[in-house]
Amino acid sequence: MGNSLHNKIYLGRRSIALGTKRVQALLCIAAFASIGAVWLLIRAL
Repeated sequence: MGNSLHNKIYLGRRSIALGTKRVQALLCIAAFASIGAVWLLIRAL
């Protein structure tokens, strides 16, 4: 039982780590998009 519980916790942390990587990738893309939008706005003015 202890081993199965440990495996569940490990798999849970692993899935959370993958989720944070996806979130970080989305945040990075959003940051570049916002920077590009601000640059276009400044260039338009």
